[in-house]
Amino acid sequence: MLSRTADSIYWLSRYIERAENTARIIDAASRLAALPAGYGGSTNEWESALLSTGSLTAFEQQYDVASAENVVEFLVFSGANPSSIKSCLEVARANARAVRTALTIEMWETINTAWLELRSHSSRGLDLGRLSDFLRFVKQMSLTFDGSVYRTMLRNDAYYFSRIGVYIERADATARIIDVKYHVLLPPGAQVGGSLDYFQWSSILRSVSALTAYHWVYRQNLKPWLVADLLILNSEMPRSIAACYENITRYLDLLARDYGRQGPCQRLSRATSSKLESANITEVFQSGLHEFLADLIDANNRLGATITEQYLV
Repeated sequence: MLSRTADSIYWLSRYIERAENTARIIDAASRLAALPAGYGGSTNEWESALLSTGSLTAFEQQYDVASAENVVEFLVFSGANPSSIKSCLEVARANARAVRTALTIEMWETINTAWLELRSHSSRGLDLGRLSDFLRFVKQMSLTFDGSVYRTMLRNDAYYFSRIGVYIERADATARIIDVKYHVLLPPGAQVGGSLDYFQWSSILRSVSALTAYHWVYRQNLKPWLVADLLILNSEMPRSIAACYENITRYLDLLARDYGRQGPCQRLSRATSSKLESANITEVFQSGLHEFLADLIDANNRLGATITEQYLV
């Protein structure tokens, strides 16, 4: 496969996954912002959404206040934000057009239909009800695209690059969501395990479709260390970082098998996967959850750069 074709497929999947992750983060922020004042919320949930997407610095260059309207405009529609949902879908469609013959009909139709529908939306008049419907549309589009990839693509290098792109992006988003919740959302003096803490963790779990899974696995009330255990170390949870790295390592190894050689990205992926397999959530909290997640985010970024150097240029 030509490196430019692999690059387009890889980034197509990353941008579709990024659009879904952004929609989930906005949905969580809107839920938290709607909590009654009596629950003690005093933080800016919309600013936390910017932190979770890594967009706060870029936002502050465009806006003065992290209000609901400004954040939704920036994260959903702004052309000045390369990670906005609109920008993600536009770049994803451009990548899909560049490799149209490498995609199945179902994959192309999903992306093209979503792009055409997106053009009919704007931030004007987008109240909470319409925002919820729009975010549901974005998440459904991503799920449909993911399903079409899984059900219609040949299991070859194009499929492997697609899956690697998804899991690199998903691991980054999950790590950022947990880090922002643990270090930003709960205000000083608020009770860990109190009503505000409960609703924040509940919203975070809902944002990654993991609330039901949490109760199935742990069968008890929400506890921060158990939520972190589920979303970081539990490989049975599809959006956990451990599950992402199991899949990244698997598909990189399949690429190495097909191409006849391994390289630095395979070694980096195995190192991170081994770190996650040997980690214990109690020890993670004792040594510092933020530091652990920051190291994972850095390692994930290095892996993405190494994949680009090894295969995509």
